[in-house]
Amino acid sequence: MTNLADTVDTYLAGWNEPDAPRRAGIVDQVWAGGGRLIDPPLDATGRDQISDMAATLQAQFPGHHFVRASGIDEHHNHFRFAWDLVASDGSVTLSGIDVGELDADGTISRITGFFGALPAADAS
Repeated sequence: MTNLADTVDTYLAGWNEPDAPRRAGIVDQVWAGGGRLIDPPLDATGRDQISDMAATLQAQFPGHHFVRASGIDEHHNHFRFAWDLVASDGSVTLSGIDVGELDADGTISRITGFFGALPAADAS
């Protein structure tokens, strides 16, 4: 990938791709071979497991797709961005942020996802 926005947008395209061979090709473009993807319900290591994780999510949320909902903040090969999972009627089913790390070659080595808004500060 030529820049981080392309990498992130291609990463999200992988989540949205229903065809397994095409999805695997997308995953291969942006993920390091031993990359790790951690979300609250799932944890995947390696390109095959990451692609399978996307298939699992597609089965749970048919007709939905991911969109990037923010710009990308980056420093020292780390990045973060917000995303929405959008239903076919345009409503947002789930929002969250992903925090990632890039290898020296610009591929994704790790992403940790968080669902929903940040919790409120403790008032005590």
